[in-house]
Amino acid sequence: MSAPAPGRADRLPDRRTVLRAGVGAAALTGLGWGAGSLYAATAREDRSGGDRPVRIGYLPITDAAPLLVAHANGYYDDAAVPVAEPVLFRSWASLSEAFVAGKVDAIHMLMPMALYMRYGLGADVRITAWNHTNGSSLTVRPDVAELGDLAGESVAIPAWWSIHNVVVQKMLRAAGLTPVMREAPSARDRTVALLPMAPADMLPALNNGVIGGYVVADPFNAAAEAREVGHIHRFLGDVWRDHACCVTMLRGELIRDRPEAAGGFMDALVRAQAWARDNRPETAAALARDYLPQPKPVILQALTYDAAAHAGALEHPAWHGERLDFRPFPYASFTEELVRSMQETVVDAPAGFLAGLDPARAHRELVDDTLVTRSIARAGGLGVFGLTGTTRTEEIRP
Repeated sequence: MSAPAPGRADRLPDRRTVLRAGVGAAALTGLGWGAGSLYAATAREDRSGGDRPVRIGYLPITDAAPLLVAHANGYYDDAAVPVAEPVLFRSWASLSEAFVAGKVDAIHMLMPMALYMRYGLGADVRITAWNHTNGSSLTVRPDVAELGDLAGESVAIPAWWSIHNVVVQKMLRAAGLTPVMREAPSARDRTVALLPMAPADMLPALNNGVIGGYVVADPFNAAAEAREVGHIHRFLGDVWRDHACCVTMLRGELIRDRPEAAGGFMDALVRAQAWARDNRPETAAALARDYLPQPKPVILQALTYDAAAHAGALEHPAWHGERLDFRPFPYASFTEELVRSMQETVVDAPAGFLAGLDPARAHRELVDDTLVTRSIARAGGLGVFGLTGTTRTEEIRP
């Protein structure tokens, strides 16, 4: 274990914070150790489904917008799909557990976590669409001017299996920094400690100087700027162009046993994505009114970042990486590149499922684009979402 650099002890996480982060990590890894029997038991609860309302789970972040807008605007009702009031969860671990255990039927989920759920846990889940693109940032303390300033600091991530962890590690390595786990970071050795942390805990930790930065979805980055406790160092969409952060996942039994409900659900979701792209102030108002605990101005800022005001956080302005967008088609090239990137990512979590996992096979087995392809056509075609085709080349420039 490296010794902390002189004069930086006040910037190391205190024991309580480390323990809390460890609990978060244990919740995620514990899911891998114990969910097999949990899933097997709950999968037998209700195989019929019948007319039971579809149950939605979500985190209080702007990533959840399509699921919530479809509910707020009555699109599920229009599609004749009974849907229960969406249920808010406070962490990715709790949302994952509820989904694998069959307590909720539809969720937005970190795509790396989706791969873990399918191949690490053997859960009966499918990615049926991209929920959104971009929408995340690396936010740092006011005194952090360059990425190199994070040497000897800790950076919070929402989960080991998250696009945030994958991308921030690419960024750190490109800057000559080394991500480490379960050891004190060292300015001398240019290491940065990664800490899993619930998104709601990140802003207070940054404000208290416990961490040097965090990488997470909005509106937590916008909130740090609004409260003047941190600034956005770089948008992740400026590192990996139009990447999928969260995907829409449905339980396999919903797709198999209630195909009409699954199809109607996807129609409503895609319709909500198209509406949210063109009605951002109204989207912010709906989210603030009924679903998210953050104030409307912060949510609106997260949905309408001014690129000129954040020029320092954009190295490729033509990409518009600052823009949370809603583009539902799940590209195979992204799944394949994500699998390769995950195989190179340092995690303090079960990773054996990645050994020998073929990227192309992973896409074929986990992603089912049948419903979303039909729903996109019903919504007016790919052009409605600024898309021109169903293939693309991934662009990553850390």
